[in-house]
Amino acid sequence: MTAWLGLTACSEPPVPALTVGMNTWVGYDPLVLARDRQLIDTQQVKVVELSSSSETLRHLRNGLLDAAALTLDETLRLADEGVDLRVVAVLDASSGADVVLVNPAIQSLAQLHGAGIAVEGTTVGALMLERLLQAAGLQQIDVHVVNMEATLHLSALRSGRVSAAVSYEPVAGLLRAAGYKDIFDSRQMPGDIVDVLVVRASALKERSAQVDALLAGWQRGLQALQERPEAAARLLAPGVELSTEDYLATLQKLTFYSTAQSLEQLSAAPPVLEQGALRLVATLQTMGLLKATPDWGRLLDPEPARRLKEVSE
Repeated sequence: MTAWLGLTACSEPPVPALTVGMNTWVGYDPLVLARDRQLIDTQQVKVVELSSSSETLRHLRNGLLDAAALTLDETLRLADEGVDLRVVAVLDASSGADVVLVNPAIQSLAQLHGAGIAVEGTTVGALMLERLLQAAGLQQIDVHVVNMEATLHLSALRSGRVSAAVSYEPVAGLLRAAGYKDIFDSRQMPGDIVDVLVVRASALKERSAQVDALLAGWQRGLQALQERPEAAARLLAPGVELSTEDYLATLQKLTFYSTAQSLEQLSAAPPVLEQGALRLVATLQTMGLLKATPDWGRLLDPEPARRLKEVSE
């Protein structure tokens, strides 16, 4: 009995699940699908949905998350602040899912001169606005920027307070349904809006098996989404307040990366992700949103993706 008690006292407590957070977004839904269809090891990984990207960033800064799905620009800003993260997967790229919509009376970008433009106070919102103004040949002093949450854009457009809104799916679909039209989207800014999976450096070092389980779960969720998109859309669309049809339409505006493609983005010499982000980094620095040039050798870790690819082959 004494020996048994000694063994019990010395046994290590169970390792908690790796907590991964994300805001509600179609591009992150393979993780939701993996969780809901039990395609991810829930003993190893806990998928947490948060109300906004701002909340995800706050939880990550405060140590409440071990991992997160973020946009690349958000990741670069966190790393610039000193949060020790590693990008372990490139998930998808926006190919029209981020969009600027305008009053139908506006027929060209040049007509935005003097107009009110609604935009959320996020890095992606600021980046979309910057690219819009560049395409229009305008500067911020040429327009009236109104910072507000995306959910308020429709009322601001209807009241005439603004003539344009920097939006994204699924909110953009509501604006279209109300009669507003697309004038600029993320297809015109390749490499700028990319979703990545980040893990705290400490978690990656100490809990690599859980990180591997996270990547495997993402890949199984993505495969399920791509093999039966309509069935997945019926399950997932209510969570992002879309109809099944609108959900499927939003999927068409995202380019998802396979494990092999993600590995190439992270491990080529130089990494494809780094090369594609050169303009993004320069813009963020010009906007005062990045102080230093990213340390890509430290930030990118292709080893989990490499392990997953080897297991899959």
